[in-house]
Amino acid sequence: MIKPEAEPRETMVKRLHMRSMRRGIKEMDLILTRYAEARLAAMDAGMLELYDGLLSENDQDLYQWVTGQAMPPERFGPLMADIRLIATG
Repeated sequence: MIKPEAEPRETMVKRLHMRSMRRGIKEMDLILTRYAEARLAAMDAGMLELYDGLLSENDQDLYQWVTGQAMPPERFGPLMADIRLIATG
């Protein structure tokens, strides 16, 4: 994988959008695609890196975090809250 600092922003946003669309379970495809469309373009470099890290997590874990069945790791807490906001809004 290309290191984020070497990857042009536009390329990174496109890559993260594609990774949001092509998940392991359909529910996460829908939730993360909606989130990516709403937020990726406005994210700063730090948030893009955090979102990139989130996309490396297991879909089963992500789904439990989004639905509130389990607590996400602390570093993903605010990001998951924003994803829930978009998913339910």
